[in-house]
Amino acid sequence: MTGSDRNFRATAWRLFLTCWLIYVLHFATNTVREIFLALAIGDHFSFRVDEYAGLHPDLFEKPGYGWHINSNPGASMVAAIPYTLFRPLTDRIVKEVNGRRARSPVNRPPSYHSPLAMARDFYREAWKRGFDVKFGLAAFVMQAFAMAPISAVAVVAMFWLLGRLLANERTALWLALLYAFGTPVFFRTGTLNHNLMLGHFAFLGFLALWNPGGSLALSTQWRHALAGMAGGAAVLFDYGGVVLLAGLFLYATVQRERRLSAFLAGAAGPILLLWFYQWRSFGHPFYPAQHWMPPVHWSGQGYQGLTWPHPELLVASLFDYRYGLFTSCPLLLVGLVLFLSSRGRLEVLGRRELFLIMGVSIGTWLFYGGVHYSRLQSYTGVRYLTAVLPFLYLPVSLALLRLSPRSVYFIGLLSITQAWCMAMYREVEHGYGLLEPLLHVFIGGFQLPWLVVMSRIEGLVPQYIENGFSPLPLFVFTAALLYGIWRNWKPQT
Repeated sequence: MTGSDRNFRATAWRLFLTCWLIYVLHFATNTVREIFLALAIGDHFSFRVDEYAGLHPDLFEKPGYGWHINSNPGASMVAAIPYTLFRPLTDRIVKEVNGRRARSPVNRPPSYHSPLAMARDFYREAWKRGFDVKFGLAAFVMQAFAMAPISAVAVVAMFWLLGRLLANERTALWLALLYAFGTPVFFRTGTLNHNLMLGHFAFLGFLALWNPGGSLALSTQWRHALAGMAGGAAVLFDYGGVVLLAGLFLYATVQRERRLSAFLAGAAGPILLLWFYQWRSFGHPFYPAQHWMPPVHWSGQGYQGLTWPHPELLVASLFDYRYGLFTSCPLLLVGLVLFLSSRGRLEVLGRRELFLIMGVSIGTWLFYGGVHYSRLQSYTGVRYLTAVLPFLYLPVSLALLRLSPRSVYFIGLLSITQAWCMAMYREVEHGYGLLEPLLHVFIGGFQLPWLVVMSRIEGLVPQYIENGFSPLPLFVFTAALLYGIWRNWKPQT
């Protein structure tokens, strides 16, 4: 290993730790549906979530098979790993807290001062069932030791790829940091999210097939098998991953050294696991969870809410003021315009790679343009199209290099400001949509989602703290850690 390679790896580790620390600091307590299945797997090695019946609108019962989540199980299966490892600690804390409550003369849930009625109702019911602390701890463990490290690895992968393409470690690092903290990757990593996760996995599969410069010390057969596994995992996370799996397969067919049997063998594992899950959960291996759910709004359109691409949904997924991909990240729109108008940088990004990037991005956009439940993003913020973020960012980052450094710094500063505000203040359904995070942070000051939740629970905040907990000490402490991580860094140019 040369000195340059050692320095590059040292930078990659610094980048990973930086991303992981900042992502964990901005953890959000949202109890998404995937958490319930992860709990069931970790607690009982079961796919049934009967004990959480009625706590979430995406939990439903199939007679004879119990309660299940209305989603593919991939993210839950990944999150169940750290949860299981931390169970001895979390179970002990939950047992102690619930024991104290049982001995307390006051037997009522504390007030939760959330502006959202559903959040208040959820907290009240979770407290009554003794799950509130369990949910909070589980959400943290799954975010800190599943979602955050996976996103951090994806940022390192972007750094590795840009470093190989540009042969400039400093530039690759700054562009990777912009990807980490100037795009909705920052926002979505705050909670367990299968859409972003499947994009990360598919992008890693793309890198395994591409292998620019032949720098991956793996045989062609192993690289194809890993790429197939990544594509199959994307389907295990969400059926929208079929588009990414198909794109990776087509890309594998045009490789000089094709190992399609290895690719298909790799993809078979996660897909067989998905079919096993569906068989055990619903009695049929090939029908998705959505096939069995009770009728809800939009389920009567097409196949359980899935139709041909709808013009309104296609436009909204890009430009809606609450969740559009380009309104959530104008950096992507600016970069794509620059890339298309200048024909990009095809000297480092080949035509086959460009066709894959654009193909899976457009294909995913069209697929979710027919999923009517994507309208629910008005409550959650941008979600579905985050699957293509790593693919779109690559040509965008290359296009930015055609601008002057001052212009790039200005665009990057604006992008990081917006993304950071979204990560701190996650509500977009009220008032001005995506402007709400900016207004709240600039007017109300810095905040962290988990601290805000703690501040809203009656009895957790001392009376002399009128405005809740301040995040500034945590910001200072994190900055000190980051300074220690990067203090002796010397980039290779």
